[in-house]
Amino acid sequence: MFLTQTVPRQREIIEVLFRNGWDYMRRLLTGGKPDEPQLPTPAVLKKILVDLGPVYVKLGQLLSTRPDLLSSAYIEELSTLQDEVPPVAWEDIEILIRKQLKRPLEETFTQINPVAIAAGSIGQIHRATRADGQEVALKVQRPGIDAIVAQDITLIRGIADLVARTEFGQNYEIKSIAEEFCKALNDELDFTREASFTNQLRRNLSQSKWFDTTQLVVAEIDWSLTTPKLMVMEWLNGKPILAAKILDEKEKDASTKRKEITSLLFRAFFQQIYIDGFFHADPHPGNLFYLDDGRVALLDCGMVGRLDPRTQQILTEMLLAIVDLDAQRCAQLTLQLAESTEPVIMTRLEGDYDRMLRKYHNTNLSQINFSQIIYELLQVARNNKIRLPSNMGLYAKTIANLEGVARGFNPDLNFFDEIKPLLTDLFRRQLVGDSPVRSLLRTALDLKSLSLQSPRQIELLLDRVTSETLQWNISIRGLDALRRTTDDAANRLSFSILVGSLIMGAAIISSSAQTNQLSLISNILFAVASFLGLWLIISTLRSGRLNNK
Repeated sequence: MFLTQTVPRQREIIEVLFRNGWDYMRRLLTGGKPDEPQLPTPAVLKKILVDLGPVYVKLGQLLSTRPDLLSSAYIEELSTLQDEVPPVAWEDIEILIRKQLKRPLEETFTQINPVAIAAGSIGQIHRATRADGQEVALKVQRPGIDAIVAQDITLIRGIADLVARTEFGQNYEIKSIAEEFCKALNDELDFTREASFTNQLRRNLSQSKWFDTTQLVVAEIDWSLTTPKLMVMEWLNGKPILAAKILDEKEKDASTKRKEITSLLFRAFFQQIYIDGFFHADPHPGNLFYLDDGRVALLDCGMVGRLDPRTQQILTEMLLAIVDLDAQRCAQLTLQLAESTEPVIMTRLEGDYDRMLRKYHNTNLSQINFSQIIYELLQVARNNKIRLPSNMGLYAKTIANLEGVARGFNPDLNFFDEIKPLLTDLFRRQLVGDSPVRSLLRTALDLKSLSLQSPRQIELLLDRVTSETLQWNISIRGLDALRRTTDDAANRLSFSILVGSLIMGAAIISSSAQTNQLSLISNILFAVASFLGLWLIISTLRSGRLNNK
């Protein structure tokens, strides 16, 4: 159905695929047989996405957050995708802004720069001044982008339906992954979502025991002017952090200031990930600004990740297991994170982790790239067909971006030195919580409840044992299949004995037959034995058991 609904776009995509030589997708879109998928090389895949346009560039950026699905070579290549698109003409942008405002444009803003500060696949940024004199940034949605996204989403879902018919598509649940990406693309069209994310990050980071909250800024949203297609926020003067000139208070040496900023970033993001469970998931250099007043700002909060308390605890323990190079613990924690219920060969998983971590033995902790280890952990899980939650990809990508920016900003960075005091505090929080007294009282109440209930429960257990009313319900995975196999084998053995008995009886009667009646009985027995034997052979061949033997 999707092939007929989007014919012009389909023709354009086929031309791009022909030009770049991805035979597999070419066959899919032209109605060929969907064989086992074969991805193009990372460079070719990136070029295909760029040629297909802004929506597919955005799709590639989303894919770069899924190291649980793609190898590190693809993640690295797709991570370089940028929304390098020309801005829409001011005349079209002005029309859209006027439609989104409740009051006339001239009464709302005294000035708007018609030249876009930045332009992306979904929207572009303009600098403006409100009627009250406050400088603001306007994020305006590209006119008509919603129709383009809707058309491309239809194609993505159609292609996913085709790939889902293959073993690859079923193993990786391609349809659910496609739906996840389509939802993410649709969500980017609603700027009020990004505005609410920005507000929540601003609230979360306004309080902290780990860093000086006055040194970190998240832009304030003007909700009176913000709509699904227009977001108005506080204007922040500064430069991307890697391009900024950093000076300390005496304006002589930047090393001390760089170290302070590095610690600030690590502490802010570790709070978001391991305490708040709500984090900015795209901290690349363009989204981290060094402001003119010496503070640091987080920009573009459209991509966020969420972690529940259980996952936060597992990831905290995983960091410690990585520091200790503990392959067995890494394997156990990976299984705790896993969404899939497929059986896993534990010894193989532990062996893969051990081989992966062994190369880091005798390596100074300051030289270890922790984000690379996390990527490799996800790759090992993927190779063992362990399906992890999608937020693990965002988590890994966030750590990788954060570490990459920090190393570029401060070459003397020691990742372990930055996280060591934070890990200590995190484990303390997990053991006693924010309020040790409250945790102690809660534990005392639990112990009191246990002491009151235990005698009665033990008495009930002993009563059931002595009265022989205690029943055990044991469920063993695969037992039903084993039972059916055993039943089938017993049935076939019985038939084999019966056929053999009929043949032997017929042979005995035939050898001593003196009358036509006995000869007839012998022939009937041979016929029945032959029929049952033939049925037994056909049944065995159909079940494939003869081949397996």
